[in-house]
Amino acid sequence: MTNIPHPDSQPVAVHCAIVTISDTRTPETDRSGQLIQGLLTQNSHAVVDYTILPDEPALIQGHLVALGQRPELEAVIFNGGTGIAPRDTTYDAIALLLEKTLPGFGELFRALSYPEIGSRAIASRAIAGLYQSKLIFSIPGSTGAVKLALMKLILPELIHLTQQVKSGGH
Repeated sequence: MTNIPHPDSQPVAVHCAIVTISDTRTPETDRSGQLIQGLLTQNSHAVVDYTILPDEPALIQGHLVALGQRPELEAVIFNGGTGIAPRDTTYDAIALLLEKTLPGFGELFRALSYPEIGSRAIASRAIAGLYQSKLIFSIPGSTGAVKLALMKLILPELIHLTQQVKSGGH
């Protein structure tokens, strides 16, 4: 773990939803979704919703809109559908709805991916931002990408970012 510029004063359980985008995975075969759940709960966060959706933009957007209406929810982590294949539409569906983006998330994710996967990192369309006062993260669906994103970027900043959203940055 790297140094956190502004250490969180106390542990806070962030209420999260996990959305796996896949045309083939089931709850039993969704290793990436299971890994996200495990890492969140090991770090004392609450998983309040878990869904697997096919890579269909209308379904992805509809689900995000529905999650946006849940007041207890603070963060949503999508995994899968972030590449450039014709069926990879998660980025396109989510980017249209984000009210603010966190460009540094995708930039850092690709930079951290490069030592592991080389130039193939350029094909990742990982993105993060805000929708309806909720943090939205969209990461590739491989377990390696999930572990990298959670351990190096999401978990170290999750509490701080949710507190920023709640406080209006003050």
